[in-house]
Amino acid sequence: MRGPHVRFCERRGGAILRAYSTPTVVAAPVSPSPELSDRPRRRTFTAQDKLRILAETDRATETGGIGAILRREGLYSSALTDWRRQRDAGAFTALVPGKRGPKTAEPNPLSAEVTALQRDNARLTLRLTRAEAIIDIQKKVAALLGIPLRPSDGEP
Repeated sequence: MRGPHVRFCERRGGAILRAYSTPTVVAAPVSPSPELSDRPRRRTFTAQDKLRILAETDRATETGGIGAILRREGLYSSALTDWRRQRDAGAFTALVPGKRGPKTAEPNPLSAEVTALQRDNARLTLRLTRAEAIIDIQKKVAALLGIPLRPSDGEP
């Protein structure tokens, strides 16, 4: 069994065990098909699809019924295992796809009030500093003019 298409033939005792042929070269299509994308996309299933498939597999009683469903849907049994675990953990909430990416922190309802209070505190601190400076100047003017001042409650 030697021909132009057979490269290697393995024989034992006159019987042919294996014959290796040259690979057939298939030319690439002239223009890419519009149905095929450049990059394959991962399939996503909605919560309703997952629940529908799980319900079908739960109802499958005949031998090979679950395997037929898996082949029809193009799934592996590990996907069913994950989906069952999710369903048992929290029904619909576990089957809803979560938002991807970094989680945004919820704004604190008191942050606006804290900002306003900090602004008021800074404004009042500035007014207090100015008032103390004015009082110091008044004391010096009174001392220069010789006007006696009464001591206040907080100062000696």
